[in-house]
Amino acid sequence: MSDAHSAVNAVGRNVPLEIDGRRYHPYAGAFAEPPKEEKRRVGPRLGTILHPGEDCMVPTLREAIERIELKDGMTVSFHHHFREGDKILNLVMAEIAAMGFRNMTIAPSSLYSVHEPLIDHIKNGVVTCIEGGSARGKVGRAVSRGLMDRPMVIRSHGGRVRAIERGDLHIDAAFIGAPCADTIGNCNGVKGPSACGPLSYALADAIYSEKTVVVTDYMEETPVIPISISQEFVGTVVKIDNIGDPSKIVSNTLRLTRDTVNLNIAKNAVRVIEASEVFRNGIRFQTGAGGISLAVTKFLGERMKKRGIVGSFGMGGTTESMVKLLEEGIIHKILTVQAFDQYAIQSLLKDVNHIEIGAGYYANPHNRGTAVNLLDVVVLGATEIDIHFNVNVNTHSDGILQYPTGGHSDTAAGAKLTIITTPLIRGRIPVVVDDVIVVSTPGESVDVLV
Repeated sequence: MSDAHSAVNAVGRNVPLEIDGRRYHPYAGAFAEPPKEEKRRVGPRLGTILHPGEDCMVPTLREAIERIELKDGMTVSFHHHFREGDKILNLVMAEIAAMGFRNMTIAPSSLYSVHEPLIDHIKNGVVTCIEGGSARGKVGRAVSRGLMDRPMVIRSHGGRVRAIERGDLHIDAAFIGAPCADTIGNCNGVKGPSACGPLSYALADAIYSEKTVVVTDYMEETPVIPISISQEFVGTVVKIDNIGDPSKIVSNTLRLTRDTVNLNIAKNAVRVIEASEVFRNGIRFQTGAGGISLAVTKFLGERMKKRGIVGSFGMGGTTESMVKLLEEGIIHKILTVQAFDQYAIQSLLKDVNHIEIGAGYYANPHNRGTAVNLLDVVVLGATEIDIHFNVNVNTHSDGILQYPTGGHSDTAAGAKLTIITTPLIRGRIPVVVDDVIVVSTPGESVDVLV
């Protein structure tokens, strides 16, 4: 029942209208609230410029933090392209803590188990708010159990960019781990010993943050080629010994399933696609990088090849399985926002038909045109799905935060055909339930459960 402080949203949940002093709009539908024409994108203040002969280099992280004039209570952001191999967030936050800063908000595009040191920074008052993609492992459990006084804000990939552009998420300083950079701030993620692939999640941060710091461990002559993030948006560059371990991008969840049940789920998902009107020349799809999804990519490619179907593009987080479809001519292009293995990283560097796109291009719902709305089919997972087709991907049945929304709700809303693949039971816990604990993606955006 609605009152002055709450309202029932479009999925039937009674939600508060104000949280932590911030007003919220109850969810009204996937396309119920288009951007208002009188609203404008925000922009950072004009900063200092480089004069002829100058560069952006500083020798240490501490001097980089001093140069951007960081203050208590500011918001700093990070990307997660290294996943469990990320070192930048922990290094920067350790330096921020050592310099005595307090009451900071961090805005990572996602958090992983490797970021466990954040727990101490929260306990010590260095970090008091998190606005990010999700929190896994001990960080997720600690946040769920009330470690912070302020609630964590979780957004989808597209929703995060929308929030940055609109000013809902104001970033004072973006720290961008870049595997390859030059002295004036041009950078990419496909070269150097720490190559991680695209820098898609960091692009909006670089453009809209007040200050941008590129942290690298490998430098090339100016300008680096290709340029993922341009010198136009970077004011400071610092070189350190190591920014991340790309071998830890791949986890057990990103390997092709060998489980008989899951393989049958993947085969049935492909049967659904093949029986639908979207299975035709020019098909555009996203299949994801989980175990079942990798099997879907493999089986879908086999059926396309047998039927003589050539796809327009595959999209999303990219794996060797997707790259093989490109190399075999089964699809014409790949649009990549994240690389999940070395094969995909090398493909992005060498193949002109493998294209890096920013997270905004990918999924920002307030763009004039966003790539998810071009999808014919998307195959997604679930930790829970209910009889209304609402999907939970953020928690299990215990309600403890463990997983990101990612592009789940973005792609589900945009695709013509949205397929959820999941076993009925995990560890004796039902996956199909009457009502999910958390509605990550609303049932209106979902078409099929396999």
